[in-house]
Amino acid sequence: MTASLTAVPAPNRIRPGFLDGLTERDRALVLAAGSNRTVSAHSVIAHQGELANHLYLITEGSARYFYITPDGKKVMLLWLQTGQIFGASGLLGQPCRYLVSTEMVEDGSVLVWHCKTIRALAVRIPRLLDNALSLAYDYLTWYVSAHTSLICERAEQRLARVLVTLADGMGRNVPGGVRLELTNEQFANMANITPFTASRILTRWQRMGAIIKKRGQVLIRRRELLFRGDS
Repeated sequence: MTASLTAVPAPNRIRPGFLDGLTERDRALVLAAGSNRTVSAHSVIAHQGELANHLYLITEGSARYFYITPDGKKVMLLWLQTGQIFGASGLLGQPCRYLVSTEMVEDGSVLVWHCKTIRALAVRIPRLLDNALSLAYDYLTWYVSAHTSLICERAEQRLARVLVTLADGMGRNVPGGVRLELTNEQFANMANITPFTASRILTRWQRMGAIIKKRGQVLIRRRELLFRGDS
C-alpha cells in the first residue's frame, strides 16, 4: 500500500551542486574515484535501515526518497533530479544507517563512492563537505515546508505556507519577484491538497497579482497577498 505524504519533486536548481566550486583537478579526482552504475526505473538503490556504506550522485534520470512505516505503508518523500546526491550519511565519521530508501523514478545512472573513499576526499577537498551541508539545508527547507503545511487548517493557507517557505529556502531572485520551478502537482503534494484545488488557488492568486504562473514555475510577486482570505 502506498501513501503519498509529501511527494515533492526536487527543483531543477540546487544550491550549490555537490561538485560546484571545485577546481578542474579536484573535480577530475572526485569523478575518477567513483564508479558509474546504470539503473532502471523502480530500482531501489539505497535501502532504509541498511548501513550507509555509499554516497550516490545522480548523473542521469531522477529518483525519490520513500519511507516504509511499521505497518508496511510506503510514504513518498522528496524527489531528486539529475545532479543531486543521496546517501549522504556515508559522509559521517561514525557508522550509521540510511533513514529512508531511494528508488529510481526513471531509467538513468548514478555515480557511486564508498563511504571511506568519499570521506577521504572530503578531508582533502573541504568544499565537498560544504556543498553537502548546503544540500542538506535545502532538504531541511523542504521538510519544514511540508510539515508546516500539514498542520495548517485551510487549503489556501497550507499552499501559501509552502510557497513562502520554499521561496525563502530555495527560490531564485529575479526581476519582479522570487521564482520557484515547481508544477501545480508538486505544490499540491506538498500542501496535501488535490492538483485541482492547487490550480484553482494559484489561478485566483494570479488574478490578484500575487503571482505569475507559467508552465513548471511560479513567480511570487507580492507574498502578503497569499494570506488574504480563503479560496
